[in-house]
Amino acid sequence: MASPRRRTPRRRVWPKIRLLLLVAVVAAGGTALYPVWKAANPDPPELKIRYRTDTPATATAAKPSLEVFNDTDKPLPLSDVTLRYWFTADGSASYAFNCVNAVFGCSNVAGRIVAMDKPTDSADHYLEVRFTAAAGDLEPGANSKGIDLQLFRTDHKKLKQSDDRSFDAEMTSYKEAENVTAYKRGVLAWGEEPDGTKASDEKKTAAKSAPEPLPAPPAGVLFDDFTYQGPKDPALFKHGWLVRTSKGGPGVENTWSASGVSFPTAEGSHADGQVLNLRASTDGTKAGTKQASLGTAASKFRDGTYAARIHFSDEPATGDSGDHVNQTFYTIGGKGSKYSELDNEYMPNGGWGRPGPKLDTVTWYDHKTNDRVYKTTNKSLDSWHTVLIRVKDGVVAYWLDGKKLFLSNGKYAPRADMSVNFNHWFIDLPFKGERAWDMKVDWLYYNANETLSAKQVQSAVEDFTGEGLNYFDTVRESR
Repeated sequence: MASPRRRTPRRRVWPKIRLLLLVAVVAAGGTALYPVWKAANPDPPELKIRYRTDTPATATAAKPSLEVFNDTDKPLPLSDVTLRYWFTADGSASYAFNCVNAVFGCSNVAGRIVAMDKPTDSADHYLEVRFTAAAGDLEPGANSKGIDLQLFRTDHKKLKQSDDRSFDAEMTSYKEAENVTAYKRGVLAWGEEPDGTKASDEKKTAAKSAPEPLPAPPAGVLFDDFTYQGPKDPALFKHGWLVRTSKGGPGVENTWSASGVSFPTAEGSHADGQVLNLRASTDGTKAGTKQASLGTAASKFRDGTYAARIHFSDEPATGDSGDHVNQTFYTIGGKGSKYSELDNEYMPNGGWGRPGPKLDTVTWYDHKTNDRVYKTTNKSLDSWHTVLIRVKDGVVAYWLDGKKLFLSNGKYAPRADMSVNFNHWFIDLPFKGERAWDMKVDWLYYNANETLSAKQVQSAVEDFTGEGLNYFDTVRESR
């Protein structure tokens, strides 16, 4: 006969059930309390941003200097990082930025000004800064060193920073700044946005998509769209430009002045942005004459494609017309048997006994003996034009708006590396009275590796500016 099945004593079951219930309650409570605990104990940041500035609340430009720290145990590609400097625009003013200095080179810094969809009391715009692949990696624990930037009004009036979220006049030495935000592959990794979103707010940041990485700027290329404050902008010199104030010719000797160099916004420039403006002014006397010139400090350009978008002028900005002005885009370098010069000279009223309007395209062999070859194009150029010089295999070709104008070869080709220059000057002074002439340059492009068409150059320029690259120079000086 089978023995009856034994029942588990009730007193043994209930302790186990109570334990399970207790675990469930604790787990539920822990889940509910996790967000609170997480907010109080966030994961350590992968990167940190330090900030300093040396400007007062009212200044000609905001000058944030930023440092990026890699707080992980893995290399951090700077191309993964995006920085945002938040500010409040002054009324309807438009803004621009440039890079003054970076250890890895301003050629690898891109930026854009963005209007916020939902402005706050402390910000309605931000300056977004990114880095190309050529900026390299930050090793674990490494610091990018200071990335010196300038943010300024394109009308060049002083700006007010007291209501700018990221500005802090008391931070004259580097300190951690959570009002400057940083993103790693599109996800907020440092700081607090104006709406209160923090890097530790995982739900809000995880939804943001990563931007496409910025490629390294092409080798052997110089590009500049002339986003500067004025002739004394430190970025202008850091980027390799010289404003001429030295003595000598051409034109009215010893009248070269920095006051004729400015960077206004101009209708017809790309995105109606800033341009280089060279103003030649006179009252008809040498003492009252000022000529303007901007050129590269380095002479490192020879073969390849030189291109500039230039607005030539047939009439003065002020005063009566008739002056024999020369609006010039040219290269020059070498001495003696190595002397080299390639010229585009536009003279709306002619010069040297020949009528205008005319464009002389000239290749020089020896300026002392006036040994040169040239072609004159007799037509008005009173508007924007794309001017190209192409040099390859000892052949120089001059192009205007995609049409070949002139070709030189043989001994009439560069024999030395050259600088690139823009000049605006008076051939002579036949008239009295105040007048001023303007020559504008939208951008300069040089490619040492290829001879390109105007359309190809324009496409490249649009790609660069679309990425926020307003300047880079990867042209190496020959040894």
